Amino acid sequence: MRKRESRRKWESKLKQIEERASDYERKPLSSEYKPRLAKPEEPASVWKLFHRQNQAFNFVKSCKENVHVFALECKMGNGQRIYLVTSYAQFWFYYKTRKTLLHCYEVIPENSVCKLYFDLEFNKLANPGADGKKMVALLIQHVCKSLEESYNVRCSADDVFNLDSSTEEKFSRHLIFQLHNAAFKDNSHVGNFVKKILQPALHLIAKDDEDKIPEAVGHEASCFSVTPLKQEISEAWQNLGLPEQCDPDLSFLVVKNHMGEKCLFVDLGVYTKNRNFRLYQSSKIGKCVSLEVAEDNRFIPKQSKVISEENQYFLSSLVSNVRFSDSLRILTCDPSQTKRKRTEYFNSTGTSVEPIEGFQASPYPEIDRFVLSLVNKHDIKGGIRRWNYFFPEELLVYDICKYRWCENIGRAHKSNNIMILVDLKNEVWYQKCHDPVCKAQNFKSTCFPLPTEVSLLFLLADEDFTSEETDETSNSLTKDSQNPPSCNLSAGGLLAADWNDEDDACFLEATEDAELADAADKSLLDDIPDELIIEALQNS
Repeated sequence: MRKRESRRKWESKLKQIEERASDYERKPLSSEYKPRLAKPEEPASVWKLFHRQNQAFNFVKSCKENVHVFALECKMGNGQRIYLVTSYAQFWFYYKTRKTLLHCYEVIPENSVCKLYFDLEFNKLANPGADGKKMVALLIQHVCKSLEESYNVRCSADDVFNLDSSTEEKFSRHLIFQLHNAAFKDNSHVGNFVKKILQPALHLIAKDDEDKIPEAVGHEASCFSVTPLKQEISEAWQNLGLPEQCDPDLSFLVVKNHMGEKCLFVDLGVYTKNRNFRLYQSSKIGKCVSLEVAEDNRFIPKQSKVISEENQYFLSSLVSNVRFSDSLRILTCDPSQTKRKRTEYFNSTGTSVEPIEGFQASPYPEIDRFVLSLVNKHDIKGGIRRWNYFFPEELLVYDICKYRWCENIGRAHKSNNIMILVDLKNEVWYQKCHDPVCKAQNFKSTCFPLPTEVSLLFLLADEDFTSEETDETSNSLTKDSQNPPSCNLSAGGLLAADWNDEDDACFLEATEDAELADAADKSLLDDIPDELIIEALQNS
């Protein structure tokens, strides 16, 4: 009896197995599991992490899906950025809960059509009488007028997504213009347009610098000449078709930094390639203030039955989220002929080294302050015109202005500027020169050790050290401080007064150093395992 019952159970079990095997034959399992957000007929989602930005973009090129690159900050590695490739829908699916992915940035791709955008900020303590909301309203009014005059594109404050991340110490806004059937060719054209329409404000700051010239003493007085800048500004403004006396009053855009020096309310350093721009509802690592809809925002996204209002705001905030159509106008704003020649010269060198550039603090603010201490001597207040970071070689190259002392000749050059190069690998610094004679001699000064307090080992060992990356930094492994060195940096290209056209070409000397180092060491770090990254993000 028991045997018969056992046999029946076995036959029943065998029948179930045979039916399941037949079912699997009719509907075989996929060889590779591909997660989907919703309906099976939708395209498979992509979620892949990379240690390097260029690897992420290379992967995007190989994808058939419509995916994009995001930068993520996590506590692991003191704010190191990793790069995520995924679709907007997939990203929002995990981002909307705000439990993880707290410190995220959109990477605005180089040569990609994008929206007009602004990064605005000023120090409240240094500008007690400044009305930030009024300044934003006046700027939007000026930009809308300039768009209509230059491109016959009409817009108003209702078309500007106004995001706020202000604190008690700093007024901070992001503006993203939602133009109707129009977008810029890429963010470099956006930068050219912004600089063009803000020339009157730059003119005011240049005039203020000119008034301070008599205060300079000694043989370095010639370093403070701003005549070339005045000519450049005058020519650029005349290209708009207006005489100089018709300049709009943009004095409201001139503010003071924490050092009391005049600078622009608008950050001109956020228009470089592959720019990392903080996302709506994200905060900087180590900060609790996120980008939220401003009180005076007038933009309201179109209602949708399938997309939530919050998701619509998110999509509207993305600078590179531009929908293409037959009626879409691509706006362009080319640089001046001089700048175009510089670009052509750089492209003709065939260099493979792609530096990070900036006009404000570099990724290493402690080293910025040290370099500034080197060029502030003998009653001469030097400054940093710009910096370049060659990440494969860990080489920081600083273009110096208003300080021309050269070790090769034992005195200051009359018209050519110098460079300070900081080798982070070997923790030394040295000086090079833009002067043709010094360049022909391949001059490089003595290497001096970096002070202990700015060495990387010392900074990483500091228990109180917290690392964060500003919106203006476009690559990984960056750090920022609450008080970045100012020294006329916030005005961006304003310091071109002390810069000769040939200086930028000579700046390739530093690039050559980087190329040699790059040729000597072509090894790349392995990717960070996804499991480790996910664990770090969950703990952030």
